[in-house]
Amino acid sequence: MKKSKVKLELNKKPDSDLHTFAQSHETAMTDNPNFTTPLPPVTAFTAVRASYGTALGAFNTAQAAAKLATTNKDTARAALELALTQRGNYVELTAATTADPVAAIKSANFSSRASKTPSGVPAQVMNLSVTAGDHDGELKAQWDPVPYAKTYEVQTSPDPFTATSWSKTKSVTKSLAVLPNLTSGSRIWVKVRAIGSGGEGNYSSEISKIVP
Repeated sequence: MKKSKVKLELNKKPDSDLHTFAQSHETAMTDNPNFTTPLPPVTAFTAVRASYGTALGAFNTAQAAAKLATTNKDTARAALELALTQRGNYVELTAATTADPVAAIKSANFSSRASKTPSGVPAQVMNLSVTAGDHDGELKAQWDPVPYAKTYEVQTSPDPFTATSWSKTKSVTKSLAVLPNLTSGSRIWVKVRAIGSGGEGNYSSEISKIVP
């Protein structure tokens, strides 16, 4: 006897397609001479199919209502956010005319933003070291990074250094500077200070090195 298997793939069918498929099957099975005693019986299958159709209809209605409710909620939220933003601007401008703006803002149940404070003057550069460079007539200076430093000013002086013998040699943004074009065999003194938005920090201790 030749056999053939039924191909259903029910898990691949969307909800609405499943119901349509079940209805089509139910119609095809009505008075079908090939299947006179179906399982489940006609009445039971119709009840199950109808129950699913009712549940699916209620689900689709709820989905549509939820989608509409979400749209209405988002629209109302946007309107409220706009109104609160306008109130915030009004409170901020009006509070600026009072003796205590922060207290005035808090009285409206709003929080006040912290005022931006400028960065302090950078600290003194520490742990400066000076070593021979990769080429003749070159030195390398390196030091610990300093918080709030935007640039570093490197100054050099011939030996011996005096209060007026220093000159600015380089300005760098990293805690490392290569000092080229120096006289080989001469002793050079180096010092560095950090510069930030709050001003200029103190110079490091002076370090000397004989130029290779």
